[in-house]
Amino acid sequence: MKKRCLIIDDDATARLIIKKLCNNTIEVAEEFSNAIDAIKFLNTSEEVDVIFLDIHMPTFSGFDFIQTLKNPPQIVLTTSDKNFALDAFEYDCVVDYLVKPITKERFEKALNKLEKTTKNTITQTAPASENSGNDLYVNIDRRLVKINIPDIYAIEAKGDYIKIKTETKNHIVHSTLKKIEEKLPKHLFLKVHRSYIINTQKIVDIEDNSVLIKQDIIPVSRANKSELMKRLNLL
Repeated sequence: MKKRCLIIDDDATARLIIKKLCNNTIEVAEEFSNAIDAIKFLNTSEEVDVIFLDIHMPTFSGFDFIQTLKNPPQIVLTTSDKNFALDAFEYDCVVDYLVKPITKERFEKALNKLEKTTKNTITQTAPASENSGNDLYVNIDRRLVKINIPDIYAIEAKGDYIKIKTETKNHIVHSTLKKIEEKLPKHLFLKVHRSYIINTQKIVDIEDNSVLIKQDIIPVSRANKSELMKRLNLL
């Protein structure tokens, strides 16, 4: 499947050039002339895999934009200024730094780097059912992040990604529900819908074909409701 990208640059010509360079290799989901509109898009739309991001933009720089992202995708910085390269690679999500004017050959090198760099992959040596520990490790922007399994209250499928929701933070990971389900203790977690796995101990309320966990109302399919009811300590 092709990667999906955003192009954020206040220069219309620069956006057009990057769009043409993407050609059929990478799908351009949307382009923006400012970071604020891009943030709104990311808050209301599906995830993207890559952002081609200008550094120098009015009122809100590329670095300001990166700092607003809780789970940034891969980012390729595009700029006329060579002086920020060291600053750029302080961010784990930055994969490459392209200096304008961008040539086709240099752009293709950036694409190769994107392919070699896996954004998010679940990493664990054994399924949780066979592992006495309570920890799940996920690879987020080339860093292994430890998640305490009992803190997970729900997992939602979002296209090619899953959102792992915990007591303190959400994590976007490139994986499937099936893959993470194999790594979770079966006495705690149950797949209640094709798009959701829940921690049954975190349920607050059940009404008809949905459960309330934290502030999330999660659908329960008919096929999975009977198994859910079996798990509950009913009076």
